[in-house]
Amino acid sequence: QVQLVESGGGLVQPGGSLRLSCAASGIIFNINTMNWYRQAPGKQRELVAGITRYGRTNYRDSVKGRFTISNAKNAVYLQMNSLKPEDTAVYYCNAKINTVDSWGQGTQVTVSS
Repeated sequence: QVQLVESGGGLVQPGGSLRLSCAASGIIFNINTMNWYRQAPGKQRELVAGITRYGRTNYRDSVKGRFTISNAKNAVYLQMNSLKPEDTAVYYCNAKINTVDSWGQGTQVTVSS
């Protein structure tokens, strides 16, 4: 069974930084795009950033220039700088692994003074 496990969330002051990590485990034949989503209370889940297996990236406009997505074998990372209170949300790792859409359990990011 394939699993995605996130880590790296926490409480940070506005302007601070956090680095999220997500590792895929299990029997993995193929991973295409790996993504980070987030969901704030009372809001829909939204795509934050994605990266293809070839390293092509995309970002939502509100995080461009502040967040950087990167990947390694069966892993994806999200470096978040200049964090704002509106970045507060549960962040989820997502990937299509062996043609199956997989999700992590989520990690809480809270930006507050």
